[in-house]
Amino acid sequence: MATSITLELPEEIARRLATKWKDLPRAALESLVADGYRSELLSADQVRALLGFGGRIRLDKFLKHHGVYDYTIDDYEADLATLRTGRTKHRRRH
Repeated sequence: MATSITLELPEEIARRLATKWKDLPRAALESLVADGYRSELLSADQVRALLGFGGRIRLDKFLKHHGVYDYTIDDYEADLATLRTGRTKHRRRH
């Protein structure tokens, strides 16, 4: 089950906001989702699902754009392990 949210804005304000955000409903959704993630109410998987993102790279760009930085030491160690695994596979082929 999904919940719909309707925002009513005075036309003057909607026009002004539309000069920056052409798709106001999408901008409102992204702001809500970014704040939900920043507040730790939403997981990365939930953010990807809500915004229709397939991979982590697009999610990272979105979070950076919204000023949300959450790269942890665990993330670093996982990335490092992935790089090491990739480098080992590359060496075996050559």
